[in-house]
Amino acid sequence: MPKDSLPTASPTSSWTSREAYMLALICLMCGLALGYVARAPSTTVATATATSPADASEASGVNFRPPSANSDLSAAPLLAALKADPRNADLLIHVGNLFDDNRDYQHAIEYYQRALEQRPSDVNVRTDMGTCYLYSSQPEKAIAEYRRALSYNPTHPQTLFNLGVALSETSKDYAGAIASWEKLLKTNPDYPGKPRVTSLIEQAKTISSQRLRPPK
Repeated sequence: MPKDSLPTASPTSSWTSREAYMLALICLMCGLALGYVARAPSTTVATATATSPADASEASGVNFRPPSANSDLSAAPLLAALKADPRNADLLIHVGNLFDDNRDYQHAIEYYQRALEQRPSDVNVRTDMGTCYLYSSQPEKAIAEYRRALSYNPTHPQTLFNLGVALSETSKDYAGAIASWEKLLKTNPDYPGKPRVTSLIEQAKTISSQRLRPPK
């Protein structure tokens, strides 16, 4: 409850109330932001059978759920094809996507890395790999991959969005998150998630101001 709504409060209780308010905002922001981290649209192989995409709203922060038992079965035909053509970037990306969809992030990272050896400037794949790092509790690597992806395409919308989420929810770098999201809106004026991003920016600004306000 915001301190202004309390009938009376000592300096100590007023600061405690502010901390509770900040915690509530952080939790709300975490739920909104992490729930929307998504995979960028990567290249697929037309003849492959894809599994259902992962529901990012189930994300809770660490190893969101065990990989599906179907991961290896779904990827098996593509893995067989890779034996004959191990540097086929399209096949590598699609195998990575299958593991990603099944929350098998470590295997997804492995195949995304191999694909990036062939296509280092593929921003979608690099963003996907960054998100796999984020979902497997490796935020520093996630942020590094997002920044590297942006070095190839500084206005890539999904990368800018995900970078903002990673900065705000892992390192609590709200200024960096706000900058990333504001750049997203400035460089992508027709971005379909604009209302969501605007809301996240306002929440980040509120939390930052609360953190900087000295106790009374």
